[in-house]
Amino acid sequence: MSRSIRSARSAFLLAGLMASAGVAHFVAPKQFDATVPRTLPGGPRAWTQASGVVELALAAGLALPATRRTSARATALFFAGVFPANVKMAYDWRDRSTPQKALAYGRLPLQIPLILWARSVGRHDG
Repeated sequence: MSRSIRSARSAFLLAGLMASAGVAHFVAPKQFDATVPRTLPGGPRAWTQASGVVELALAAGLALPATRRTSARATALFFAGVFPANVKMAYDWRDRSTPQKALAYGRLPLQIPLILWARSVGRHDG
């Protein structure tokens, strides 16, 4: 498989992940609302919906070769930007069952390969 095909496939997979996450923000918003700090203005649902819209826009940008490089870089920044919500989730879930805690804590180091993946898509956009 050529490098350009692998690069495009990687970009489409990342776009699919972002689109799935974006849709989830509208289908099951309560789980996302819970990660939004109450100190932010506008209320949790507004932030959940805004995040979903951003994820859908990033997915679209990743799917289009003309916008892939910029969208991939923005996606890496997005992954870094939502890290505090994952930290909040891990803290809030510290007293939950072991599988739930494992899920919450497991999300924290997962941000690193996601950021690196997005950066890679931005560097190898064909």
